[in-house]
Amino acid sequence: MKFAVIVFPGSNCDVDMFHAIKDVLGEEVEYVWHNATNLDEYDGILLPGGFSYGDYLRTGALARFSNVMDEVVKAAEAGKPVLGVCNGFQILLEAGLLPGAMRRNEKLKFMCRLVELRVENNKSMFTSEYEAGEVITVPIAHGEGNYYCDEETLARLRVNNQIAFTYHGLNPNGSIADIAGITNERGNVLGMMPHPERAVEDLLGSADGIKLFQSIVKNWRLAHVVTS
Repeated sequence: MKFAVIVFPGSNCDVDMFHAIKDVLGEEVEYVWHNATNLDEYDGILLPGGFSYGDYLRTGALARFSNVMDEVVKAAEAGKPVLGVCNGFQILLEAGLLPGAMRRNEKLKFMCRLVELRVENNKSMFTSEYEAGEVITVPIAHGEGNYYCDEETLARLRVNNQIAFTYHGLNPNGSIADIAGITNERGNVLGMMPHPERAVEDLLGSADGIKLFQSIVKNWRLAHVVTS
């Protein structure tokens, strides 16, 4: 499986994502600059964390208009797995690939720490290697991770089983319904604030994030075998 790590001006987690895919997962991966106009050769698209375009206006607002985002939308519409982490999640929200919006953390402070997540949906292409209800440890590093949506959208997320992860125990940012990560209705786009790519080796304090990437590869291969 071949992944693209999209690099925006201000991305700072692209190397972590690249390492997780190449060195830990053992899959093919390339950096792709924000002005790229074709992603057809890639099987999975990864939008890393950071401060794209300096977070001017609001997080993800400028990155959403990068040339590559038209291609990210096309990849999502084609059913390819698209993962946005932290700033990547914010960009997916701005691009309309996921519902809702992101606000500043409830206590108005940047937070960087390990948190516990509960796996709410283990039936998606991103979570199938986890057990339902499994509690995992993954780091966060954000100042605007307070996910918000209206009650109608929240009800729809619940009915469609789109809530992939919630914060377990302590909600660090005030996110509605303790939401830490959501998918689109089709289930091939995932946005999450915690950083699974920084939790792929015990040396980093947790290896719980690697199952997310293993899930992507396993489900892509199953689909590839079925359709080939």
